[in-house]
Amino acid sequence: MTTASAVGAEDSTQSSRQARSPIAVVTDLSVTFRRGSASLHAVRGVSLDIQPGEIVGLVGESGSGKSVLGNALLGLLPASATVSGTVRVAGHDMTAGKSADLRTVRRSDLGAVFQDPMRSLNPTMRIGRQVNEATGDEKESVRLLAEVGVPEPQMRMRSYPHELSGGLRQRVMISMAVAGTPGLIIADEPTTALDVTVQAQVLALLRKIADEMGCAILMVTHDLGVAAQISDRIAVLYAGRIAEIGPTHTVLTEPAHPYTRGLLGSRLTLTTPRGTELPALRGEVPGPAAPLPGCAFAPRCALAEQECEHRPPDPISVGESHVSACILGADAVARGLPLTTAAVDHAGPQTVPAGDDETVRREAVAPAPAAVSLTDVTKSFVVKRGFARRGEARSLQALRRISVDVAPGESLAIVGESGSGKSTLLRVIAGLETATSGSVRVDGGRPQMVFQDAGASLTPWLNVGTIIGERLAGSKLSHSQRKDAVVEALRRVGLPADVMKARVSQLSGGQRQRVCLARATVVAPDVLLCDEPTSALDVSLAASVINLIGELRSTLGMSVLFVTHDLSVARIVADRIAVMYLGRIVEIGDAEQVIGNPAHPYTKALIDSIPEAGRRPVIPRGEPASPLAPPPGCEFHPRCPIAVDACSDHSLDVRLEGSPGHTHRVACIERKAG
Repeated sequence: MTTASAVGAEDSTQSSRQARSPIAVVTDLSVTFRRGSASLHAVRGVSLDIQPGEIVGLVGESGSGKSVLGNALLGLLPASATVSGTVRVAGHDMTAGKSADLRTVRRSDLGAVFQDPMRSLNPTMRIGRQVNEATGDEKESVRLLAEVGVPEPQMRMRSYPHELSGGLRQRVMISMAVAGTPGLIIADEPTTALDVTVQAQVLALLRKIADEMGCAILMVTHDLGVAAQISDRIAVLYAGRIAEIGPTHTVLTEPAHPYTRGLLGSRLTLTTPRGTELPALRGEVPGPAAPLPGCAFAPRCALAEQECEHRPPDPISVGESHVSACILGADAVARGLPLTTAAVDHAGPQTVPAGDDETVRREAVAPAPAAVSLTDVTKSFVVKRGFARRGEARSLQALRRISVDVAPGESLAIVGESGSGKSTLLRVIAGLETATSGSVRVDGGRPQMVFQDAGASLTPWLNVGTIIGERLAGSKLSHSQRKDAVVEALRRVGLPADVMKARVSQLSGGQRQRVCLARATVVAPDVLLCDEPTSALDVSLAASVINLIGELRSTLGMSVLFVTHDLSVARIVADRIAVMYLGRIVEIGDAEQVIGNPAHPYTKALIDSIPEAGRRPVIPRGEPASPLAPPPGCEFHPRCPIAVDACSDHSLDVRLEGSPGHTHRVACIERKAG
């Protein structure tokens, strides 16, 4: 299809959608919750309509009210909520209807897909029984599972949720969501915890459902790349209000609100300049307890005027089907905030003084010992199946002959799909797991670890000062010296001293992750291990945390091992990238080389799966093999587009090709790196 015909088809589709009645209409919705004596204004005056077959991306930072709006459309707001305005789905009032009527609407007209399918699926029930509850018929359940891409659906019907991968569990949830042929599906962060390849598969499936079934989808996400990939329109929510809404291409290329521009400027891509401080929105979303009288974004806006602080902005049309709630106007915003923000120079750790030729020669002759050194490391787990785990014991080899060195002050990113062994590798280095064979050497004492879920890794009944101060237990510091050390650790991560008195529940997601970094660095470690510390954060918060890790690395001179499934993040934070698949390193090299010129087909597949506006991701076929039964030879060959017969040879050595001196090495007989 040519570009002109494609545009014509898109316009025709859009016109046909507009000619039909909306499946959902939200009119001047406000939702307020009570917490003690305080009123929390979660949603404030939102109006939105969703057409049949349309996908609307709802984006914004945590605390913007996205999930509350989604729950209002599902009729799942608690009885304690104070609601004004109306929410109608398929003609039914979802905020004032009777409970029995709402259940009927949810069965016939609504579907829901949530972020964590493990929490949505019953762990004690087989998949078939749960899908049958939605379809009422086993044959229909099998058909639906096959329709959403679940391989061998008849066999999967007998599985329990924990026996499926994250991508398969999400497909099961989608099959249940479309079982009643609903008019609207609320997808609340359905791809946040997924690998980039699985994410691409789920997004393609949701787009297919909208196109072929005529089902509308509200896609709640903090990832603008995800929204850009499948949305027809994007609505940007901030502090309970819609800041901007319009066609996806227009919002992404001609954003009219300063907040939208800030989100776009904070988002990492594979072309984001390296070696610079990432632009990030200053401050945080204001709390819902005391909404500001004017524009809620004014305290964070570089263009704010005095009028912005006193008069709430009315939504104004800035183009065809494009609305922005900013008194400055789209042209003034575009002139004042270019999309490519000038970055501040951000130097990495300087181990060699500039101009010291003798030092350079000495370093070249006698390099410093590695901060982390792994040699032929394997890690196996014994897995038992059957009732009460009394069945046959099987060996799961999570790590397979891993050999890698990390230099002092170096940053190594480790990427790959779930089940590739990334987190296990970090846990072995941290001493939380013991290697089955091989050697693990870490210089300078025990490394410190920062986990993905900051809230779960902080003790909820202790205040921040106590949590961080625990790392100083056993030191010879006096009470006042320990307090000073905690204050200094908080200062390094950009938190004020009074945060010491706060408990975890009183902190935002970004503040919690900063507290984790303060705890890990209050005693400066030689090695910092980061396990997906930004995957659940908004784009601006993620940029802030990445900047912070870079600053800490530079200030403390520590090595960083950073596990992530986001290759854009890996490219920014790391000097080198190691790509793992089913327990092996299949490619390792300079970050720019690995991303710009991937040598292994698996690395290329990961890059091609990244969601971007205007580009259809290339999804690798199949799913990773089970580590309980890996294929012979190269583990990736069943999914590889360039595989040859030798790739499945039992005797094939798939260890890294090339000598240790090579900066870019690959485990592929077809694509050896020279």
